[in-house]
Amino acid sequence: MSFFNKILKSFLGDKNQRDLKEVGKVVAKIKKLEPVIQKLTDDGLRQKTREFKEKIRTATADITQKIEEIREKIKTVQNIDEKEALFSKIEELKKDSYKIEEKVLNEIHPEAFAVLKETGRRWAENKQIVVEATDRDRELALTKDFVEIDGDKAIWRNSWNAAGTDVVWDMVHYDVQFIGGSVLHSGKIAEMATGEGKTLVGTLPIYLNALPGRGVHVVTVNDYLAKRDSAWMGPLYQFHELTIDCIDNHQPNTDSRRKAYQADITYGTNNEFGFDYLRDNMVNTTEELVQRELNFAVVDEVDSVLIDDARTPLIISGPVPQGDRQEFDVLKPSVDRIVEVQKKTVSTIFNEAKKLIAQGNKKEGGFKLLQAYRGLPKNKHLIKFLSEDGNRVLLQNTEAQYMQDNNREMHVVDKDLYFVIDEKNNQIDLTDKGVDYMSQGNEDPNFFVLQDIGTEIAELEAKNLPKEEEFLAKEELFREFAVKSDRVHTLNQLLKAYTLFERDDQYVVMDGEVKIVDEQTGRIMDGRRYSDGLHQAIEAKENVRIEAATQTFATITLQNYFRMYNKLAGMTGTAETEAGEFWQIYKLDVVVIPTNRPILRQDKQDLVYKTNREKYNAVIEEIEKLTAQGRPVLVGTTSVEISQLLSRALSLRKIPHQVLNAKLHKKEAEIVAEAGNPGVVTIATNMAGRGTDIKLKQAVKDAGGLAIIGTERHDSRRVDRQLRGRAGRQGDPGSSQFYVSLEDNLMRLFGSERIAKMMDRLGHKEGDVIQHSMITKSIERAQKKVEENNFGIRKRLLEYDDVMNKQRDVIYKRRRNALFGDHLKYDIENMIYDTVASIITKTKAASDYKDFEYEVIRYFAMEIPVSEEDFRNKQIPDLVDIVYKKASGEYQVKLQMLKNKALPIIENVYNTQGSLFKNIQVPFSDGHRMLSIVTDLKRAYESQCESLILDFERNISLSIIDENWKLHLREMDDLRRSSQGAVYEQKDPLVIYKQESFYLFSDMIDKVNKDIVSFLFKGEMPNNND
Repeated sequence: MSFFNKILKSFLGDKNQRDLKEVGKVVAKIKKLEPVIQKLTDDGLRQKTREFKEKIRTATADITQKIEEIREKIKTVQNIDEKEALFSKIEELKKDSYKIEEKVLNEIHPEAFAVLKETGRRWAENKQIVVEATDRDRELALTKDFVEIDGDKAIWRNSWNAAGTDVVWDMVHYDVQFIGGSVLHSGKIAEMATGEGKTLVGTLPIYLNALPGRGVHVVTVNDYLAKRDSAWMGPLYQFHELTIDCIDNHQPNTDSRRKAYQADITYGTNNEFGFDYLRDNMVNTTEELVQRELNFAVVDEVDSVLIDDARTPLIISGPVPQGDRQEFDVLKPSVDRIVEVQKKTVSTIFNEAKKLIAQGNKKEGGFKLLQAYRGLPKNKHLIKFLSEDGNRVLLQNTEAQYMQDNNREMHVVDKDLYFVIDEKNNQIDLTDKGVDYMSQGNEDPNFFVLQDIGTEIAELEAKNLPKEEEFLAKEELFREFAVKSDRVHTLNQLLKAYTLFERDDQYVVMDGEVKIVDEQTGRIMDGRRYSDGLHQAIEAKENVRIEAATQTFATITLQNYFRMYNKLAGMTGTAETEAGEFWQIYKLDVVVIPTNRPILRQDKQDLVYKTNREKYNAVIEEIEKLTAQGRPVLVGTTSVEISQLLSRALSLRKIPHQVLNAKLHKKEAEIVAEAGNPGVVTIATNMAGRGTDIKLKQAVKDAGGLAIIGTERHDSRRVDRQLRGRAGRQGDPGSSQFYVSLEDNLMRLFGSERIAKMMDRLGHKEGDVIQHSMITKSIERAQKKVEENNFGIRKRLLEYDDVMNKQRDVIYKRRRNALFGDHLKYDIENMIYDTVASIITKTKAASDYKDFEYEVIRYFAMEIPVSEEDFRNKQIPDLVDIVYKKASGEYQVKLQMLKNKALPIIENVYNTQGSLFKNIQVPFSDGHRMLSIVTDLKRAYESQCESLILDFERNISLSIIDENWKLHLREMDDLRRSSQGAVYEQKDPLVIYKQESFYLFSDMIDKVNKDIVSFLFKGEMPNNND
C-alpha cells in the first residue's frame, strides 16, 4: 500500500471494514430471529417459504394486474404507434415490479437466512424432517431416495447421492457465512478463504433470490462442480418447494434443457450459459428458445470465470467457402526452413557472444547477446547463460542503450536476424533479411511486404487518371493489400506457433487434436480454439489435421454476457488482487470475509536460486524431508511440462506421487480427495482441484499439516494465493513455500534485473540461495506488472467486443421483435420509412429523378407518387412523407390481397385434411428466390389467415436478418485482421476498427431494410400452374 493510500485510509477508514459493519447489522437481526424460528414445527418451517412468496406476490399484485390489463388492451388496438407505446409501458412496469421485489427481499432477508439455517440444523441433528405430504413430495418420492411417503406424511432424510458420491448432511451455517451470504445478496463479490464453505454460503442468497420465481443461475468453473453442487445442495431447496436443475445434465436445444431453465434455481458452467444465449439468438421459433430473463447469477470461483476464462470470447462458428482457407499448408515448409536457419544463426551469434564476454569484451559481447535474445528468447542455453553472474545485467544495459530514442538504433541489432521476437508483447516481425529469404523463388520481391496504402493512393491520385480508371486502380490496390495482409498474418501466426507456443505448456496434443490448456487452472479447455488462425498454425506445426477455416456465426465475450444480468454476485478465495478490474468491467465490489477460525498456516519467504536445476533439486530434497515427517505435500507447477519433469525425478528417487494436470484432469476429484493423507505427494498444475477441499486427518495435523510447495511464481499473485490457500483450512496447521529461479518465465521477463544485480554484488555461486522479504516483494512487483499487462489485453478484447456488442444489441432486438411478433409491425413500418428516406436522400443529392423512379419500383413495386417537378422542388422531408404514406398504404392493400388469395386454399386444406396436419408449408417467392413459410393450419383457418401473414412477415424478416448478419460477422472478422496493419502506418488499429465497423454496420442495416421491404412488397404465393 502506498504512503498516500495509508494517509487516506487513516482519514476515511477501511472500506472493507465499513462494508462488514453494515452487514453485521443484518447478521445481528438473523441471530435475534433464530430462537423464534427454532420454535416452529417442521410444517411451520416449510410454511415460511410460502409466506415469503405470498408477501412478494402481494407487493407486486397491483403492477401485475396493470400489465395484464395493458396486454388485453393491446389485442384490440390497431394503431401501431399506440400499440408500441403500450409495450413500452409494460417494460417500465416490469422494472418497477423488479424494484419492489428487491425491496421485499431485503425486508425478509434476515428471516429467510434464519429459516435456511434451521433447515440445515434439523437435518444435521435429527437425521430427518417429517412434514405433511404435498403432491410435489409424492412426485419427488418416485425418483429421489431421500424422500419417503408414509401415509399423509413425507419423510425427508439427510442422506442422498450427489453426482456419484453418497453424502450425509452434517452442515449448519455459522455467523461468518451469514456475512458472506449477505454480501452476495447485495450484488458483490465475497472473498472467502479455502475451507470456509463457499458452496454452503451460496445457498443463502440463492434461496432468497429464487423466491420471486424469476430464476437464479449458479455458475461453476466446470461441469463436475455444476452436477455435484446441484445434487448436493438440491434437497435443501426442494424441501422448501423450489425447483432445481443443472443444464450440464441435458443436451443443448432440447426440451429437457429448456425445462432446466424454467427451474427456480439452475446450475451450469459459464460456457454453457453463454452458448445458450447465442443459440437462442439463432432460433426461428419461440418454441426453440431455452433461456428466460437473465435475472440473478451467483458465480462460483468468480476470478476464474470472469477474469481467466474471459480472455477468449465464446464463438459459434461454421465453415467458410473453400476459396477462403488460409494457406497454412502452403507456407509451412517455408516457415520450417526460416525457423531452422534462425536457430542456426542465433546459435552461432550466441557462441560468439559467450567467447567475447569470456575474453572481457563486454561491448561486442553484449551486442551479440542482445541479438541472440531478440532472435530466440526461449532458447534454453541462452536462458541458462543469462542466469549466470552479471550476464542478465549486461543484456539489459545493452538493450537500454539501443532502445533509446524510440528504438532508433535497434535495426543495427536486427540486421543479421531473419525475424525478431518481442516475447513480452507476444509479437513477431520479419526483418529485411527474413523478407528476402521468404521471397526466394517468387517473382515479386515484395511478396511478404505490406505496402504503405496511404502513400500509394496519394501517388495514384496525383496521376490525374480518368475517374473510372482511377477507381479500378484503387480497387486493385485494395485487393492486393488484402491478399498480402492475409498472407503476412498467416506467416506471423505460423512463426508464433513455432517460437512462442510450446507443446505440453500452452497446449497438448491428444487424439490427433490440439487442445488448449488454461494457463490459470491447468485444465483442458474443450471446444475452445485460439483465434485469428493461431490454432490452425499450431495444427500445421504439430502435423495434425488442420481444421477447415471457419467463420463466426455468433460471438460474445463473457464480460458482455454476464453484464446483462439484473444482478450479479460472485465468491472465491482470491479476488482482492483483481478488485480494480472487477469494478471497472463489472461494477462489482470485493468484500473480504473474515475466517471462521484464525489461519495457522506458515507462509515462508521465497527461496531464489540462479538456475532451474538447483531449484528442482532443492524441491525434491524438501519433498523427501516432508514426507519422512508424515506430512502430505501439494506441489504446484505452472505447466504440464514441469509437472511431468518433476514426476520423472520423483520416480527416479522412488517417491510415490500423483500427478494432476491437463492430461489427467478427469481424475481431479479422486486425486484431490487423497491429497491430505499422510506422506502423499500430489503434483498439481496451478489451481487444479478448485472447489474441492483437501481434508486432513488428525495424524497429519499433529505432524504439521499440509505442505504447499510452489515450483515457480505464477504471473498472477491471485494464482499463488490460490495455491497457498489449499493449506490452512478451518484453522488447520500447514505451510507454504515458493521456489524461484532466475530462469523462470516471470523472472526472465520482468523480475530479475534488481535481484540479478544483488546476487552478483553478494558474489553468489551456483547452489547458493537467497531468502528475504525484500526479494519476495520484488517478485510481487514483477507480478503486478504482468497483471497490468494481462488486464490491458482483456480490456482491449472487451473494447473490440464492445463495438460488436452495440451492433449485437440492435440485431438481436430486431430478431426478438420478429420472433415474438409483438413489435414486428412497428419495425416493418420503420423499415419502410428508412428505405424511403435512403432512396430519396441518395437520388435527391444527385437530382436524378430517373434513378428515384427505378429505386421506388425496385423495392416497392408501386406507382411513383411524386412528379418530376415535385421531386425537384420539394424538400427531402416532404418527399419522404409523401412516398412513405403511399408505400404504407400499398403494403396494407398487398397484405389483404395475400390473405384473400390464401384463405380459400387454407379452408380447403383444413376441411379436407385438417385431421392429418398440424402445420403446413406455404411457399412465397419474390421472383428471384423461394422461401417456405411454416404455419399452424388451425390457427390460420380460425384467424382468417391473419396468423399466416404474421408468419410470412416473421420468417422473411428472420431469414434476411440472419443471412446478412452472418455475412457482416465475416466482414468484421476480416476487418479486425486487416486493421492490425494500421500499426505500420502509426495508427491505432482499434480506432480504425471502430470507424470502419460503423460504416459496415450502417450499410448492412440499410441492406437488411431494403431486402426485407422488397420481399414483403413483391412476395407472392405461386399459382398452381406456375
